[in-house]
Amino acid sequence: MRPQSSLQLYNPRNGDLSLKVEAFEAQGGAAVSQHTNYFSVFWVQEGAGMFCAESGQYPFSANSLLFLAPYQSFQFTCELGVRGLCLQFHANFLCIETYHHEVGCNGVLFNDTYGVPCVNLEDCHARDAGLLLDEIRRELQDGGLAHSEVLLSYLKIFLVRATRLKLQQQEVECVPHSQTPEALTNLKLLIEEHFRTHHAPADYAAILHMAPKSLARVVKMHLNKTLTELIRERILRQAKWELLHTRKPVKEIAAELGFEDIFYFSRLFKSATGCSPTFFREFETAIRGGRNLSIP
Repeated sequence: MRPQSSLQLYNPRNGDLSLKVEAFEAQGGAAVSQHTNYFSVFWVQEGAGMFCAESGQYPFSANSLLFLAPYQSFQFTCELGVRGLCLQFHANFLCIETYHHEVGCNGVLFNDTYGVPCVNLEDCHARDAGLLLDEIRRELQDGGLAHSEVLLSYLKIFLVRATRLKLQQQEVECVPHSQTPEALTNLKLLIEEHFRTHHAPADYAAILHMAPKSLARVVKMHLNKTLTELIRERILRQAKWELLHTRKPVKEIAAELGFEDIFYFSRLFKSATGCSPTFFREFETAIRGGRNLSIP
């Protein structure tokens, strides 16, 4: 995986696949990938290191699944190199929001602002994952009757099983309530309520009656990112949803998210995704045939 700065995008007009499985390798040091508009699942089979997704940093080891939503930046940092398989699919093939009731991975594996985008596999789970990915690769190669339906079924099974494991691991790793920082629990609720109007960490510290530095330490310790990054990720997640699923002008979306300066909003969006809000909407809408724009 060589460092690249260009935005690599799925485009059916170029013959790109909407679903693919391929081997990946990251050499020692820092290996940076370009933005893509795929959902990506990295199965690390060999190696260990640090996985930087968006603004968070998460340790990983062999037999880990790592998850990325479209347009997220990421980086592997490792000493000896990492090898494994990468599963990627476009929302045009499987929209995890539309099929959330079937696969349940939205907000668990992907688009989880407050969680860790990793799942650890025991040997039995690794064997199951390997069998499913082998079936996907075989179907991609051989094709045949109901080709897309077969691939979609395998993909759903893979995501459902990964979601189950993630939820199980969250339950096991959950510390007793008395040890859970109350400030962090309250902060998540406050961000969900106020992210459109409160963009500064000091705003949340004031509501929680905490010193900004104290709140920042709690967030960094438990979520592996800064409070500024946490707020920004939540804002951008909503911005992507609005751009994909509504016909509101970009200026109106920016204003609803608390940005008076549309140019500042656009720069922030492009810095995070690699493309402007207008390009993001037009490109993704073209790929999906306008089916995503369901809300006036």
